[in-house]
Amino acid sequence: MVMAQERAGGGAVEQALQAISSPSLREILLYWDSLRRDRLLPGWRDVEPLDLRRHLSIIWAWKYDRAADLFTGRLAGESITAVFGESLRNRSLEEFFKDRSYEDIREQFHRVVDGPAIYVGCGAVFDYTGHYGTGERIIMPLADNGRDADGLIGATIYALGNAGDPANPQFQEQIQFFPL
Repeated sequence: MVMAQERAGGGAVEQALQAISSPSLREILLYWDSLRRDRLLPGWRDVEPLDLRRHLSIIWAWKYDRAADLFTGRLAGESITAVFGESLRNRSLEEFFKDRSYEDIREQFHRVVDGPAIYVGCGAVFDYTGHYGTGERIIMPLADNGRDADGLIGATIYALGNAGDPANPQFQEQIQFFPL
């Protein structure tokens, strides 16, 4: 068995795992890492929904067309759709997030696909929806050819409630990127 630190980007996976507190998100990241095999990145075709069935409600994904520089919604689990009140499926990132911090989200998604890098965030994960609470989020790049990201898959765990004043940096999402 090849250990994560022995393959390209393995150190990033180990660092990201240390930054994640949610057992579900850790399990999803380890699954993504197992799909890489001898490649830098796994492809969407490698993802088997049955393997993630316990986590499908918190998973979401976007396709990325590098030539058009366009992210298009691929899927969102029930918990994700519920917090937004609508599905992201087949919607452009710009359309879906136009009134929800689109520029910031686009920049974060680009850091994941262009790096490529693993994203780990914790804190007020859905503050841009007007829903306050706390949670944790991961985003990992996908690439059908194993190296040039053409999508991303993420998962978000959250508990809605009163996280405090959203203008207070203590209650904003704290984000880390782990280059692969």
